[in-house]
Amino acid sequence: MSSKLLSKSKYLNGLQCPKLLWISFNRPDLIPQPDAVTQNRFDQGNLVGNLAKQLFPQGVDIPTDDFMENIRMTKELLKQRKPLFEAAVMVGQRYSRADILSPVNEEEWDIIEVKSSTEVKDINLHDVSFQKLCWEDSGVRIRKCFLAYINNKYIKDGDINPHELFILEDISARVEEVGNDILNRIDEMFEIVIMADCPETPIGPQCDEPYECALNGFCRANLPEHNVFTLYYGGKKACELYNLGITEIAEIPPIFQLNEKQQIQRSCIVNNNTHLDRERIQLFLGQLQYPLYFLDFETFNTVIPLFDGTHPYQNIPFQFSLHIKETPESGLRHISFLAKGKNDPRPDLLDSLSRNIGDSGSIVAYNKQFEEKVLKDLSIAFPEYADRINSMLPRFIDLLVPFRAFAYYNPSQKGSASLKKVLPAVTGMDYMGLEIGKGDDASLAYLDMTYGDLSDEECLTIREQLLAYCGLDTEGMVRIIEKLEEITNK
Repeated sequence: MSSKLLSKSKYLNGLQCPKLLWISFNRPDLIPQPDAVTQNRFDQGNLVGNLAKQLFPQGVDIPTDDFMENIRMTKELLKQRKPLFEAAVMVGQRYSRADILSPVNEEEWDIIEVKSSTEVKDINLHDVSFQKLCWEDSGVRIRKCFLAYINNKYIKDGDINPHELFILEDISARVEEVGNDILNRIDEMFEIVIMADCPETPIGPQCDEPYECALNGFCRANLPEHNVFTLYYGGKKACELYNLGITEIAEIPPIFQLNEKQQIQRSCIVNNNTHLDRERIQLFLGQLQYPLYFLDFETFNTVIPLFDGTHPYQNIPFQFSLHIKETPESGLRHISFLAKGKNDPRPDLLDSLSRNIGDSGSIVAYNKQFEEKVLKDLSIAFPEYADRINSMLPRFIDLLVPFRAFAYYNPSQKGSASLKKVLPAVTGMDYMGLEIGKGDDASLAYLDMTYGDLSDEECLTIREQLLAYCGLDTEGMVRIIEKLEEITNK
């Protein structure tokens, strides 16, 4: 058996993918560092973990900087029978650390695992089952296992109340069930770890479940440009094709069952052309009523709500871009809003938006459900604007519609109808030259600028980058409409 130590995180890696497990032990250099969005998720998790400690005010925080010292202190503190935070145990070749270990009765303990999710997931049960095994094998008697997760119905009113923010659910029976075969699974993992060569695990559903694997880029690096995993909503079908040895969409046999959109995608790749349904596009364009208002919001959604009246993970709009075209012949006007200061950005945003959108004309968004949901939430939070918002909602036109219907499809979209793929395919414009090129990055940049420790100069730079990014979203919609009109008039 290997002399290497199996931690809880590596055990979960092994459950997801043998290849990921082997690489995490033998070639950790192949695992990329987390990007800014992933790191932010970790940071949010740490904030949640610290809040959960307030549920046990008599608890003792055990430093984690020194691995062996953490284990030694845990052994000593267990004797004091106080709640312990970050208590660690090493037994044989297994190591685990508990978020919270709470004493009950005379000699027993409860495990409380803290998560920033809003429900119990299967992977959480496996996580806690590994912890339970480690503690029990070290001689610590475990009574029950709990998951402390986020109550998404919690509404902030003053200081955060941890007893209302968290739901504490007894998962003991379910942990027992998933732990039935855990020793065999661990033995199999150690056999994988000591293999001389990395196991050849084919690409499959495990690449994205229960989490997106950090090795996705590595494992797919040699796939062709139009590989089967870019098939529109390919899912299991893409995995089936890959397991049959078919990697390129162009190689999919005509007898293989594809839906209408997937057939269009394959045909466009084989023939190197763009698919156009002019009649469908004309019907879409015929819905537009001038003046046109091209609208895009940027939002953030922290797990711990920042403002009174908001709940965990609520989308809080902090920016909008609005391009206005009064008539088919007129030029464009552009209105930008980007919040300043640490106060709730929504009142100022609503005031600016209501002043700049007229009472008639189509409001064009890309995937309008998002903009509509933001506005509906705003109407509830600020009822004085409810009538104004309710008058806007029926006027929305979704520019996603013709692309989701494959009325227009270009192979460069690679099975996607997102604005990031459609814009360059239709107009040649793209986000490549921008420092901020994705919505998640925009959210983090705003939070950094507003609540981080940045200089005035750095904040000014971020403001300019945010304005450029959001502005391109709405200008891009304008240019897409212009191009569709040009195509259908030929």
